[in-house]
Amino acid sequence: MLVKLKNDLNLTQPRPRHLSQRLDDKLAGTRLAGCGSASNNTGAANASSSPSISTEQGSCVLMPQETEGPYPLSVILSNSAYVRGTIHEDKPGIPLALKFNLVDINNGCEAFPYASIYVWHCDKDGLYSGYSQPGANTIGETFCRGIQDVNQNGEVTFHTIFPGWYAGRLTHIHFQVFLYNDTASVATATSQLAFPDDIVEAVYNSDLYGEKGQNTPVRSCAEDGIFADGIESQLVSIKGSVSDGYTATLTIGVAVN
Repeated sequence: MLVKLKNDLNLTQPRPRHLSQRLDDKLAGTRLAGCGSASNNTGAANASSSPSISTEQGSCVLMPQETEGPYPLSVILSNSAYVRGTIHEDKPGIPLALKFNLVDINNGCEAFPYASIYVWHCDKDGLYSGYSQPGANTIGETFCRGIQDVNQNGEVTFHTIFPGWYAGRLTHIHFQVFLYNDTASVATATSQLAFPDDIVEAVYNSDLYGEKGQNTPVRSCAEDGIFADGIESQLVSIKGSVSDGYTATLTIGVAVN
């Protein structure tokens, strides 16, 4: 299937090993971590304009690694066409600006500017691009996927749509972090982010998402096989509205030895 996908999308074109050649150093050792509030708060986390990022709790909290799931479509990491900030293509949905702040927890949560972040998620109907799956065959499509380098302040923003849901899971978005922009190697960190319940309910009550409606099969972390151990460190800070769209922020950290 992946061979067919490469042919359909012309994904066999080579690309430099790094998205940007900002460091030649090799990673000595890392762990994934998260910094900031773990509450279901709908206020935006303020992105720092300086390399140092303050957290709401004043300390860094380790974030659990999570599975990449069955639909990572990692083949696109070798194609520069998917180095992009707007990732939803022509898929309809409520606008979502997804902001990441990357920090080094071994250096006082200072911004870490030498990394690439890959994001992927389902569309409003719960379908992923690039795979044959229950409900649709999307082989040859690449919606809701993209990769970017963080900037000198360790920040990056993806413009997409609020994801839908599918059986067995709470609403979530996948992400991977590649330190030193080395997307040809194994990801330094693989995790998933979650949304506050009141935001999810408001979105799924909207006209655009109303046909499928609320995620009644999975209403709590205890019913989600991935988030059953809690989502406090993976919960975004978010502001906005159904009519205007949302801005979600997550600070993630790596412990660079």
